[in-house]
Amino acid sequence: MAQDTWRNWAGTHSSTPHRFETPRSVAELSMLVAKATEQGLRVKAVGAGHSFTGVAVTDGILVSLDHICGIESVRQTPEGPIATVLAGTRLRSLNEQLWERGLAMINLGDIDVQSIAGALGTGTHGTGARFGGLATLIRGLQIVLADGTVADCSESENPELFQAARIGLGALGIITKLDLAVTAAYALHAAEGPARLSETLDGLEHDLESVDHFEFYWFPHTNRVLTKRNTRLPGDTELAPLSRIRGYIDDELMSNTLFEGINRVTTAFPAAIPQINHISARALSAREFTDRSYHVFASPRRVRFREMEYAVPVEAVKDTLREISGWLDRSDCNIAFPVEVRFAPGDDVWLSTANGRDSAYIAVHQYHRRDHSEYFDAVEAIARAVDGRPHWGKMHGRTADDLRPTYSRFDDFCTVRDKHDPTRTFDNAYLRQVLA
Repeated sequence: MAQDTWRNWAGTHSSTPHRFETPRSVAELSMLVAKATEQGLRVKAVGAGHSFTGVAVTDGILVSLDHICGIESVRQTPEGPIATVLAGTRLRSLNEQLWERGLAMINLGDIDVQSIAGALGTGTHGTGARFGGLATLIRGLQIVLADGTVADCSESENPELFQAARIGLGALGIITKLDLAVTAAYALHAAEGPARLSETLDGLEHDLESVDHFEFYWFPHTNRVLTKRNTRLPGDTELAPLSRIRGYIDDELMSNTLFEGINRVTTAFPAAIPQINHISARALSAREFTDRSYHVFASPRRVRFREMEYAVPVEAVKDTLREISGWLDRSDCNIAFPVEVRFAPGDDVWLSTANGRDSAYIAVHQYHRRDHSEYFDAVEAIARAVDGRPHWGKMHGRTADDLRPTYSRFDDFCTVRDKHDPTRTFDNAYLRQVLA
């Protein structure tokens, strides 16, 4: 029996499972799960470990789907192309495989190391007032249930299981295959540059209406932000990517190597953070480039951090940011990491943080060598005051009792879970916290 310790990327959770399995087929996975249920062992699937919560933690059987990967097929439908993707496929590989077929993901987040099933299962999203989270792209899925049954689901086949499993937190079974709506390959023109927070908030409605993918990063203790405006262009657009030297300086040297050094210094001297943030924000320079969509969406993240993200109603985002700024002014808490702000339209996915309302996502970070609790607790309280919903894969202190009122289909999800996993084969401490 393996007794190796598993840790997530951020180092916030670890476990020593009873054993670690890497099945090479759905049939092998099905037998593994059925036997584990008979033996009373818990089973959890894990991808890249990029969730900051303990959603994948288990003392039972930890399953990697790394061998169940790749694009199985692509078919054309009246609504557009559908790609059938195996669950263990990493996003970076999926993007490349789609591009080779003249296709692309309709929207993406800013990290591409996750498995597609892991990203979908925790509600990963990108930004853009017209482009929903990744779960809105699911048109069908295959899932291994607690008794080993392999169930195919869609709006017409096992519809309740389908609706619940689109963001299932690993609580219903192990997803093995996904039918995803994709689109023709497209380029993005990226326009990035410094601005003032006050001006950015004043022009927010215009940016959300006129820019395909808009987001900004606010430097705490300052009135400075970095804005990102990405515009979709046809796939045959002539590309003008960043030069290798500029890309290295901006994305590797500045965003990773130098930023790591800054965080190490400010960990020892946190009082210097406000001044350093002012200097860093003023040092930003504008840049524009055009590249393949997935090259623009994602960027490397090598500085380790803790993260909490809340989805608030889009109409509450300005006041929420002002409340966070006010709390920082009143407290002794100094924060070096920028606050990331993104946007998404409302959707109908049961456990989506954007369910039923247009949303703004406010993500706060803390360097992994510094205590995050005071900052995160304060932001969580501010977000809860406007009915904010925490990202399922990022740190938070919410429980089932206070999450239920904000999700109209919460009890429906739990009913589906009771039906398909009555003995809680897929249970763990995190699910007991958020689902009870």
